[in-house]
Amino acid sequence: MAIEHDFFGLLESGPDGSIFWSENVEFGDQTVTVDLTAPDQDDVSQAALDVAAAMVSSIEAIDLAARNAMVSELDDRASEVTEYTLQQQEALGDAIEELLVDISGDTPIDIIRSLQLMSMTILADEHGGADPFAVLEYALDPDATDDVLLVNLSSEGEVQSVTSAD
Repeated sequence: MAIEHDFFGLLESGPDGSIFWSENVEFGDQTVTVDLTAPDQDDVSQAALDVAAAMVSSIEAIDLAARNAMVSELDDRASEVTEYTLQQQEALGDAIEELLVDISGDTPIDIIRSLQLMSMTILADEHGGADPFAVLEYALDPDATDDVLLVNLSSEGEVQSVTSAD
């Protein structure tokens, strides 16, 4: 079976009933990998695909909301964003300045500004549920695949949480 959608085209299911779509999307001066997945195509509605398409089309606004959520977590010394920025500063030392796009003197803010959006994974079967509908993956150093922050979004595009990959 297959699902057809104006934005995603024909989404064919695998032998196990799962669907998968992947595309590289240009975002600013970088390329972001966008994946749409669901373990069972029967759990994917047209509304979920419409929301997913809107998210991909408005990736800049979603990125801004995600970064604002990260900044708001800097006030909490126990947050994973604060832990991540401290870990990056400790691990990279003075070399961190080479990765920062802007140096304002507020290193945690500069780190958040400098994070690269590596990927967006849309879990199409989670539309309207409590679990994340989309997960954005950010890294300061694209080659350090373990040092990432994950921003979980609801199907309404609201930030649910920011976590590290650990």
